[in-house]
Amino acid sequence: MRSGRGIREEITAHGHENITAMHKTTLEVTKEAEITPRGNCIIGVRASRSVRDLNDEIKREIWKGSRVFIDLVLPDYGIETSFSARGDKSLTLTHETDVVVRKSRYACPRTLCMESDISARDLDREFVELLKDRKTELIMRIRV
Repeated sequence: MRSGRGIREEITAHGHENITAMHKTTLEVTKEAEITPRGNCIIGVRASRSVRDLNDEIKREIWKGSRVFIDLVLPDYGIETSFSARGDKSLTLTHETDVVVRKSRYACPRTLCMESDISARDLDREFVELLKDRKTELIMRIRV
């Protein structure tokens, strides 16, 4: 979707009691409904979209290497955090369940963008505590 501020996409996900958000280099939302504590990069489950589901316009911008701006919003609490990363032509954006943001330049079918300013571990711990509740809604806004 094109808006006054470029191309936007929105993914809705939900909290889960096993969210720890302790991974040093990635953060992820997944369409999966259940996770174990081993998934320490996951910040949301039951996501409305995966990287494969993103619109073609935003994918083209990501493949051009555009700057990707991401807002993580907890609408029920009025809390938001924002950061940026970079797209790259090496990203396939084909995974059926996951959206992964990376600090590194590692590319796989799950990767949305790389060279991120933050990872799951960098999120405010109060923000993470709210994500441990299955009733918490998380909105991931993606802008390029």
